[in-house]
Amino acid sequence: MVLRRVCLIALSLLLTSCGGTAPSSDPQAAASEAPGHPPQTAAVPGLPSLPAVSGSPVELTGWEVTVYYTAVAAFHSGATVRVTGCPTIDCEQGVDQQDLGTFPASFVDVVKNEGTGKTADGRYLNWSHDTGYWMDTAPRDADGRPLRPWVSAAADSDVLRAGSRFTVLRCGTAEVTAEVCARLKEPTWTIVDQFTPGLGGSKHVDLYIGEETGPGFTDSDLYTTLEGATLSVVRA
Repeated sequence: MVLRRVCLIALSLLLTSCGGTAPSSDPQAAASEAPGHPPQTAAVPGLPSLPAVSGSPVELTGWEVTVYYTAVAAFHSGATVRVTGCPTIDCEQGVDQQDLGTFPASFVDVVKNEGTGKTADGRYLNWSHDTGYWMDTAPRDADGRPLRPWVSAAADSDVLRAGSRFTVLRCGTAEVTAEVCARLKEPTWTIVDQFTPGLGGSKHVDLYIGEETGPGFTDSDLYTTLEGATLSVVRA
């Protein structure tokens, strides 16, 4: 299995007024909020909006397509570890560190690899390389907006800019089931996220597919990698 990537949450863009989420009128954003933690009523002030997308799609070949997801603590068991970090999204690494709780070690490992995990009480334990762990009400993209399953995607910013949209036209040469290929080809994906530095590449995109659906999720057909895939891209 290829080395999995971690989403980079650029908290430096959130300024001092962090803590909000997408407007609750957006049903997909609202669905990402945990039970008991209702969505905020306003977007995070100061967050950049996505650039307008125009132009004709360009067909690009030879891409690696991976997937990332939100871990779910309920599907993990065994030894536990205590995690320290920030109690909210508005924090800095090494500042205001607190005890965030005890979680299954395998769950914490996935959070560090994938960027986010849903805890037993419905909150989210998130991680980024420049911040460490923090608690939140949603999994976040690089600008602090809630990730949207089967919509949000990541790429290096010098490869595909934020706001670029694309579809998977062909699944390439890797072995993948017809069902999984069809599922990855159906959506229009939007670049809103970034790779941890060093884990991206010149022809590499990462697709956010939401929460893991059961124990052993990484052994499922959906946790896959496409090689030599063809994308139809409209750059921002």
